[in-house]
Amino acid sequence: MKRELKRERTRRLLLDTAKALIQEKGCAGMTLNDIMERSGLSKGGIYHYVKSKDELLGWVLQEWLEETSRRFFAATVYEPKTFERPMKEIVASLPDLENPGSVGNQVFMYLLGKCHQPEVQEVMRQFYEGALQVSKQWIAAGQKAGFIPRSVDAGKTAELFVLISLGLRVRSFISSGHYVFASAEFAKLMAEMLRPSNHQSG
Repeated sequence: MKRELKRERTRRLLLDTAKALIQEKGCAGMTLNDIMERSGLSKGGIYHYVKSKDELLGWVLQEWLEETSRRFFAATVYEPKTFERPMKEIVASLPDLENPGSVGNQVFMYLLGKCHQPEVQEVMRQFYEGALQVSKQWIAAGQKAGFIPRSVDAGKTAELFVLISLGLRVRSFISSGHYVFASAEFAKLMAEMLRPSNHQSG
């Protein structure tokens, strides 16, 4: 029990330290030596948990998924079970996709640029597969709770949502200005595709 607690505290320390340094120095400027100095952990202590800086950055992406998923599933336990409550949790996270200054987006773009490296490609593959799995779980949970119709194809719909979210992340770095399709429109599209009233047979 104590070992698990220590492991979780160290993982939390690594994540919080990495995110703070990313905000200060950017992903390229941050080093494991910076992590050591800021966290007080030894080099061996860090390598006991991660093999590289890139793997630690992958943790940052994974944490974003886990936090968004946690808020969604927490909202599904309330009674009465409605479409609006869990959807609100998803919608609240969408504007972050368009913020190039967010830690998650900085990490995503940094690692995307290194996907020619097999170890980084694996980190990004895991992030994509994780995002896809979480999206499928959201839809399946909504269907089980009765506020998303069974007629919705969870696999195809989840993949579409993930592809759009990744596109919004990339666009935040390569374009600026007023968009025809932004996070607000993404939220509307999700509601249109998932809301029960839109799947009633005539």
